[in-house]
Amino acid sequence: MAAIERCRRTLRRAQRSLRALGGQHRGAHGAVLRLAARALGAFGGLLAAGQGQAVDLPPDRADLMYHVYDGGGVESVGPALLVRKNLLNKVSLSASYYADIVSNASIDVVTNASPYDETRNEYGVGLDYAVRDALITVAASRSKEPDYVASAVSLDVTQEVFSNMTSVSLGYTYASDDVGQRDRGFFDRAKHWRYRFGLTQILTPRWLASANFEIVSDDGFLGSPYRSARVFGAAVPERIPRTRSSRAAKFRVIGEVAPALSARAEYRYFWDTWDITSHTVDLGLARRFGEQWLVDAYVRGYRQDGSLFYADNATTETLYITRNRQLSSYKSLALGAKAAWLWKRVPGQYEIRMHGAVERTRTDYSDFTDLRTGRLYSFEATVVQVFVSANF
Repeated sequence: MAAIERCRRTLRRAQRSLRALGGQHRGAHGAVLRLAARALGAFGGLLAAGQGQAVDLPPDRADLMYHVYDGGGVESVGPALLVRKNLLNKVSLSASYYADIVSNASIDVVTNASPYDETRNEYGVGLDYAVRDALITVAASRSKEPDYVASAVSLDVTQEVFSNMTSVSLGYTYASDDVGQRDRGFFDRAKHWRYRFGLTQILTPRWLASANFEIVSDDGFLGSPYRSARVFGAAVPERIPRTRSSRAAKFRVIGEVAPALSARAEYRYFWDTWDITSHTVDLGLARRFGEQWLVDAYVRGYRQDGSLFYADNATTETLYITRNRQLSSYKSLALGAKAAWLWKRVPGQYEIRMHGAVERTRTDYSDFTDLRTGRLYSFEATVVQVFVSANF
């Protein structure tokens, strides 16, 4: 049963780390920041695997991270901070800060405008309340950059049933974005509604599986005022629908395959009303070396089919048209490794762990060309993180 409890804690804390530190990464650099957030969220899962704390509430802790992203002409660096404190063994309060100092000379920028630098700051607060076999989480976040402000509030409820062998979760998030353009006084808004359902089942004393389903509804300005499309080789303003609905289903299995060695496999399928579909496969191994070291390695593959109104260079004028490469057809492959080292522990008082993570990704586009060369575009990116965590 100890292995079951460790797996259960790992899943819970990985989800909480992603909510607390990942944030709502939208705006002009949304794709870049989401990549860093995913890596950070996965790193939170590694952190959880090395701890054995309370089941109902996350432990008192302070996390400090510094992240670096470099790829595709974009450089992003900055710190992240999370502080969590329990009260009366029923309530856990948390506060987080996440910063990105971005230097942007991506393919979209260099073919339409001049490189630029800007800073994005995000603040978040959260409350976890444990009652019997249920955990209720309320969280809010707000991020701001020079021409983009994003706010979000969320509510999640997790209930354990069948003698704690099954965990059922329900969640809802409402988010709103204020979108602007500095050089011509453009301003618009977008709203987002997210509904999610999850089920985690203990299969055997060594294995457990989970299934998650999410529905997202978007309304408002969903593009970028800086982006242009091409029709017959001429640049025209991007035009995309003001509504979008999407669905995503994710399945995961994790278990112990040998003493101190665990394996995991994950598959995610996404589809939406813009005719985009995508597939994600993630495979990983984690190995513990004594009480001080935990090492994790993984590979992740992603493939996407482009939207109905995407065109690299349209030959007809249509109501909607975009050249946003994130809405095109492409595939990517990521290789990553993470390590945690127990630096110091005083039983019953505190524990300090040091962490490091690196991920290398290559992305190849099927129908997006580099206007400078006329060839299909591809790029490589690296995410590096240094993470310090203290439980007390």
